[in-house]
Amino acid sequence: MKVLLIDDEEDFCELVKANLEETGEFEVITTTDPQQGLTLAKKELPNIILLDIVMPGMDGSTLAGRLKEDPLTADIPIIFLTAIVTQSEIGSEGREISGRHFFAKPVETQALVRYIKKVLGKS
Repeated sequence: MKVLLIDDEEDFCELVKANLEETGEFEVITTTDPQQGLTLAKKELPNIILLDIVMPGMDGSTLAGRLKEDPLTADIPIIFLTAIVTQSEIGSEGREISGRHFFAKPVETQALVRYIKKVLGKS
């Protein structure tokens, strides 16, 4: 499965990429730039997008709106990765709130893998 990870923290991107790819189930493309993320989503057409909420230049909510407006990317599921809420608030396995998927940082790899599969209907 192809995953696009858009997060302004380069170390976080590298860690999540390494951990997901280590499972052998994912090819992960990363960027720390929201605008480049928009371009990559259209070019790569990933199965799912992991998206930070708080980023400089363009926040995750705005980027998600642009992705949903474009017919090329409108149907790609998005999981928001955020430190704004804690695992105690949304659970360690992720949660859907108002039709949006959220997963709290710090990310536990196996829990994230389960949630990605759940969102994609592959669990």
